[in-house]
Amino acid sequence: MNKISVIVLVGPPGAGKGTQADLLSEDFGFIHFETSKIIEEKFNNARTGDLEMANQYEMFKSGKLNDPKLVRAWVIEEIEKIGKEKKNIVFSSSPRTIFEAEGEMPLLESIYGKENIFTVNIEVSEEESMKRNSNRRICKASRHPIPNFPEFVGIKVCPKDGSEVVTRVLDNPETIKVRYATYLEETKPVLDFLKERGYKIIGINGDQPIKAVHDDIMNELHEKHASNHEDLLDNLNG
Repeated sequence: MNKISVIVLVGPPGAGKGTQADLLSEDFGFIHFETSKIIEEKFNNARTGDLEMANQYEMFKSGKLNDPKLVRAWVIEEIEKIGKEKKNIVFSSSPRTIFEAEGEMPLLESIYGKENIFTVNIEVSEEESMKRNSNRRICKASRHPIPNFPEFVGIKVCPKDGSEVVTRVLDNPETIKVRYATYLEETKPVLDFLKERGYKIIGINGDQPIKAVHDDIMNELHEKHASNHEDLLDNLNG
């Protein structure tokens, strides 16, 4: 599957996008592009007294999306850097709005080719989203997600890098409700946007255990990659 260059994971909070992105990055050697990490780094490096960034941070903590113009500019900047290094990407939280998709997808197409970009929609119910996020944590050093699954109950250090496990400011019941509603209103429409532009969307049942979700994604990617290859051969022969 060396023709797969970009994987875009879409799904509500708690869908396991970060976990699956980590697994896919290990499978393919891709860079895990986590938009929230970039946003948090921007906040951490903001100048003292920067009122605009302070306001954006309050929005971030509330579960609402930050200014799409700012985020799109930050994401495009990072995509260009990664593209110059000729590294492939798995996105766990981008694009988050149609506005962002309008700027990001053409750039990805120009660097990697539209036929090498695959979109995966991980579907989970609102109930499951609330359940998972209410006790979701990440590791402090590398932000590896620690899902709210039985095998991770009581864990205090990351099994991957040994760093402290912490709870994100976003992962509390009130904020999760806002984040889920925001996903339905602003991010889910991105799927229709991509469909209208000829992208094939891979639907995955995200209510399953981590391994089952990962296996389904891998199987679908193999099938879609083979289908794309056959379409290309048909076009060449036609």
